[in-house]
Parts: sequence; C-alpha cells; structure tokens
Amino acid sequence: MTALAYPARFYSLVKFEHTIFALPFAYVGAFLAVDRVPSAHDLLWITVAMVGARSLAMGLNRLIDAGLDARNPRTAGRELPAGLLSPAAVAAFCVASLAVFLVAVFQLDPLVHWLWPIPVAGFVIYPYLKRWTWLCHLWLGAVDGLAPVGAWAAITGTLPWQSWVLGGAVALWVAGFDLFYALLDQEIDREQGLQSVAVRFGERGAFWGARLCHLGTVALLSVAGVGLDVGLFYWLGVAAVAGLLAYEHSLVRPGDLRRLDTAFFTMNGVISVTFFVFVLLDVL
Repeated sequence: MTALAYPARFYSLVKFEHTIFALPFAYVGAFLAVDRVPSAHDLLWITVAMVGARSLAMGLNRLIDAGLDARNPRTAGRELPAGLLSPAAVAAFCVASLAVFLVAVFQLDPLVHWLWPIPVAGFVIYPYLKRWTWLCHLWLGAVDGLAPVGAWAAITGTLPWQSWVLGGAVALWVAGFDLFYALLDQEIDREQGLQSVAVRFGERGAFWGARLCHLGTVALLSVAGVGLDVGLFYWLGVAAVAGLLAYEHSLVRPGDLRRLDTAFFTMNGVISVTFFVFVLLDVL
C-alpha cells in the first residue's frame, strides 16, 4: 500500500464528511452560550475536539463491528472486513484520535477536563447495544446530543438547562434519522440476532418512531428558544428545521426506500448547517 492510500482509507473508514452532521450543532451550543461569536481560540479547539471525538467514535464502531460488517452484504466492502485496513491500524487510529480529543479538551474550560470520559464511554458502549436492545438509537442520539452541551460547557464552564434542552433536540434528531438508517439492514439484522426498532416493531414502527423523534426535536428547539435571549432569526431557523424535516420524511415511506440515502445523508447535512446559519445571523 502506498503512503497516500492510508489517509484516503482512514477518511473513508470514519466517513469524515459526515462530521457536518454534529459539528454545526456544537457551534450552535457555543454561539448561544455567549450570545455572540466565540473567540477564535475556543472555536478552534472545539472544532479539533469534535473531529477527534467523532473519529474515535467511528473507529471504535468499525473495529467492534468488523465481524458483523463482514456478514452483511451492504457493509462487507468496508475497510476492515475487506482487508484494506488491519485491526491493529484501526486501533492505533483510535488511540491517536483519543489523543487529539484530549489535547483539545485541555485547551478549554476546566469543567470539561473532568467530563471527557462521559462521551468516550458512550462511544465504547454504543456498538454493543444493538446486540441486546432496540433502544440503541436513543443511545446514539444521546451521545451526539452531547455536542452542544459540551461546547457550551467548554466556553462558559456552566451547564444550564438550556444547554441540556439543545442537547435533547439534537439527540432526538439523530435518533430519528438513525431509525431510518436501520431500515437498510432490517432483514440482515434480524438474521444476525441484532436489535433495532425496525426489527422489533417493523418498518411502520420505525417510521412512526422517527416522526415522534423529529417532532420532539422541533419542540425542544422551541423550548430552548423560550429560555434564551434569541431573536427572529433563531425562530426562522426553528421553522426551517421543521420544514426540512417534513421534506425529509416526504422522501421515504413504508415500502419505498429508494431515496433513503438522500433523506439520510443529504438532508441531515442541510438541516444542521441551515440551523447553524440562522443562529449565527441571530447572534450577529
């Protein structure tokens, strides 16, 4: 393997482009925490911490699930089951990602110096949950929901209820679209004895669960807005999220998952960036 192949394979391993799902919501927490644009120092280290954390989470997920991925036709071509990367190389990548995360954390408020084990524990536990409970989607959401909470704490050293409500909104948003994503593997998950809402309650159950989660997202963003000193642009952002989520749900329906990739990958990136832009306009 050439030296240039390694970065490309690790980039693919962690789906680095999907960092766009969570990173804008970390910025939302940071901007709303101080009601202005945070310092360049804080934004830089929050960004580095998020990249390190997400790389660690994805690396662990791929490492722990390598055997499952090898038995799933949809995922058998991933780097580990396909032999493009060795388990030792991915483990080393995880250690390096943890180091990057910790370096960034220790440039931020002392409060987060004590809190960093919480997301790391969440990363380790998540891949195992689908082996025994269909509530795994909510755990994934909760872990991603730490993004705005952690960014808020990283800047202010406080954890007010508004930060937790923002985290809850992100948690339900992520859990909702993960319910959609699990539909891709419903039958193979059932064969392998894995758990998901789709396996437990069927395709329609997954759709209803996603709808309820995303209604909860809009509701919690609204509650957070009531508790914060926000203006018109924030509320336009909430309305935009509601409209985009409604459009996302219009793309797929029980028995017709042809546009699931668009609903999952494209729309969720659009949603997170759009809401961040409205929050940025609001604080400016």
